[in-house]
Amino acid sequence: MYNGIGLPTARGSGTNGYVQRNWAFVRKTKDKVNYKTEEELEKLEATSNRQPNRDILDHERKRKVEVKCIELEEILEDQG
Repeated sequence: MYNGIGLPTARGSGTNGYVQRNWAFVRKTKDKVNYKTEEELEKLEATSNRQPNRDILDHERKRKVEVKCIELEEILEDQG
């Protein structure tokens, strides 16, 4: 018996116990792929174009100001 398939023993069965694949079984070919239409693609693109988050933009602006302050601080330290 291999992976739970076949006979536990071949004795008395009239076969050698070898398990074969059923070549007569016809498998379904690949499933049909449903492609998106142009209208669906436009809808998806329209929903993906959102306005940027205001908090993120505010945070970026604050970071730029902080970097400029640090650069100015370094210049002033070099000048004494």
